[in-house]
Amino acid sequence: MPTMNKRMVYAPGHQRKYLVVVDESPEAEAALYFAAIRIRRSAGTIALLYVIEPQDYQHWVGVRQVHLEEETNKAKALFRLFRRKLGLAGFDDCVKDEVIREGKTAEEIVKLIEDDQDIGILILGASADSKGPGPLVSMLATGKTAGTFPVPITIVPGNLTLEDLNGLA
Repeated sequence: MPTMNKRMVYAPGHQRKYLVVVDESPEAEAALYFAAIRIRRSAGTIALLYVIEPQDYQHWVGVRQVHLEEETNKAKALFRLFRRKLGLAGFDDCVKDEVIREGKTAEEIVKLIEDDQDIGILILGASADSKGPGPLVSMLATGKTAGTFPVPITIVPGNLTLEDLNGLA
């Protein structure tokens, strides 16, 4: 794990950001709502991150470009959907940044945290599936990087509803 820049979440002119990784999983929504509730109670904003994972056929430039365009459109649609869900739940002003990156998800999370000194916490949703919490939770929170990760990680059970989260966050 590389040495991180100093966190600036409480410095003048800065504001703590809760980083939420966006995808189509139900647990991503639980993480989003948890972050919004924490912001309501303690201030800050949400940074949404969508990572376009590289595909095996990257050597075909045309195919790669189509893949990037499709994934970028998907990311923008998910950002709109998540903003709409937050608005309907009464969290209109929570989202500050919407970031699309290309690469391996775990690596891009660390790079974004390095680039943005206002990110103070990563919030992940854990899958309620019996197969385990999901690859990202397994890799970041329980894998070899868990003890050296640059910011705290909060893991939100993916089966919790907005009502449940209101009593916890």
